[in-house]
Amino acid sequence: MGANNGKYGSEGKGSSSISSDLSSSTDHTPTKALKNVATSEDSDLSMRTLSTPSPALICPPTLHGFQNGRGSSTSSSSITGETVAIVHAPPPTRLTNPLIRLASKHQKEHASNYRLPDQCIIQIFSYLSTNQLCRCARVCRHWYNLAWDPRLWRTIRLTGETINVDRALRVLTRRLCQDTPNVCLMLETVIVSRSRWLTDRGLYIIAQCCPELRRLELSNCYNISNEAVFDVVSLCPNLEYLDVSGCYKVTCISLTREASIKLSPMHGKQISIRYLDMTDCFVLEDEGLHTIAAHCTQLTHLYLRRCIHITDEGLRYIMIYCTSIKELSVSDCRFVSDFGLREIAKLESRLRYLSIAHCGRITDVGVRYIAKYCSKLRYLNARGCEGITDHGVEYLAKNCTKLKSLDIGKCPLVSDIGLEFLALNCFNLKRLSLKSCESITGQGLQIVAANCFDLQMLNVQDCEVSVDALRFVKRHCKRCIIEHTNPAFF
Repeated sequence: MGANNGKYGSEGKGSSSISSDLSSSTDHTPTKALKNVATSEDSDLSMRTLSTPSPALICPPTLHGFQNGRGSSTSSSSITGETVAIVHAPPPTRLTNPLIRLASKHQKEHASNYRLPDQCIIQIFSYLSTNQLCRCARVCRHWYNLAWDPRLWRTIRLTGETINVDRALRVLTRRLCQDTPNVCLMLETVIVSRSRWLTDRGLYIIAQCCPELRRLELSNCYNISNEAVFDVVSLCPNLEYLDVSGCYKVTCISLTREASIKLSPMHGKQISIRYLDMTDCFVLEDEGLHTIAAHCTQLTHLYLRRCIHITDEGLRYIMIYCTSIKELSVSDCRFVSDFGLREIAKLESRLRYLSIAHCGRITDVGVRYIAKYCSKLRYLNARGCEGITDHGVEYLAKNCTKLKSLDIGKCPLVSDIGLEFLALNCFNLKRLSLKSCESITGQGLQIVAANCFDLQMLNVQDCEVSVDALRFVKRHCKRCIIEHTNPAFF
């Protein structure tokens, strides 16, 4: 297997040794992993199931232990409370207990008349999670065969802290590669979240076995490094969606050196990632952002929330290489200033979503750049930008007339005057947050409600507005949900 001979070490010596390897792990080394079932559809497959792992099953840590010196089918470590991976034998074709009477031929025929068609069962299975699907595979031989229908394995989702994700990926990819050696042709999405058990080994398995991978989500998996991410983007040329939010060891996205040598000098365009979320990758710096921009030139969605070391210089690199960005978030990037917004404004009409929340160095000057050049902006989050005043809101309202969502909460210099500019220019406004805006009164809200009939959400928490003003909003914007802190209004 390609996943077993990589640079991160061998996970096994072939499919013939999987059963013994996993069984031995339950006797000597308690680990979190997956329970597996094996079966077959015909006689030839029957020969292979003895050496092929079944779907991975998430077992609760409180299952029964070994009984009478033998490992039961639901055995786990009772000392550490960890889940153990065991390869089960195929479901039996006949009953071996002499005390159990076999069903008559008439009963079998009667039962088969009420069995759902295979297509219906597969359709039902398509709504199940990875764990639930694996449990269904343990019911009977027929369900086992249906559970491995390739159409059901376009997505693998492994969540939770009790799962040994590396082993789960190894077991699942081996089974999915059974008919197409070393390649999982159908697998397009892998989602792993909040797991400290996913390491570079698990990502290397994905890189080796899943060339058709299009979506990879690894949120809050903090044990993966740059090298493993490089392997994935180099060996999965169709990867378009990458979420490494909370993976604070990841500081760069780039091709491996081997892949760079094989490609042309314009190899940066070979990475087809369009969606990149690096939220909470707080070690990311401008130099790493420069490398990302140079290699991921097709980016359309980029999220850098709480990447606290990013500055205006890093945004300049992004604008040089990634000219197709539609959505950008630099919220809580405290070093981003008006100069950074001047760079972002170079996206012009392509920019639709922008979050600059809690960027304390931004003022009306930066907002004016955005308003002047990004006329098709639909969403702006400027919460906590205390330098923004009514003048900034005026520039925004007069130039971005198609604005649908605006958050200017905790901007104490915005008053009813700014709200009047919004009401007279942005008729399509649907969401407006004015939380903790000290200068807002009921008069400004009434002007907004009288002109923005499509308003669906209004946040006026911690604002000094009267009950009559809130009732006026509710009367004119019937679909509007009002978030407030006035106990007299309900």
